[in-house]
Amino acid sequence: QVQLVESGGGLVHTGGSLRLSCAASGRAFSSYSMGWFRQAPGKEREFVAAISWRAGNTYYTDSVKGRFTISRDNAQNTVYLQMNSLKPEDTAAYYCAARTWVSSMSLIVSTSYNYWGQGTQVTVYS
Repeated sequence: QVQLVESGGGLVHTGGSLRLSCAASGRAFSSYSMGWFRQAPGKEREFVAAISWRAGNTYYTDSVKGRFTISRDNAQNTVYLQMNSLKPEDTAAYYCAARTWVSSMSLIVSTSYNYWGQGTQVTVYS
């Protein structure tokens, strides 16, 4: 069983920055692929960013490329999402996800993950 706890959300002005953190339990964190998803009110959950376990390859949805950066610290069992140049359309609940099993599924697909955090709210005001 893996527990994921997100933190770092909040209220920020357009153009501001936030860093989300996701702390994971478990001894095998370095072997987990990790992802961030978000869900705005009335919308479906969407992929934001992911980082693979093997080579640390990173993936981003087009709308956040160049603004968001996903990274991981395996010694701290933590994955981060640095969000810069925030826009009102980035407002959403942000969820951390872990894939602890070997799979050929793309990391941008939510069903690829088997553990989820409770989410942290990000609100960007103009």
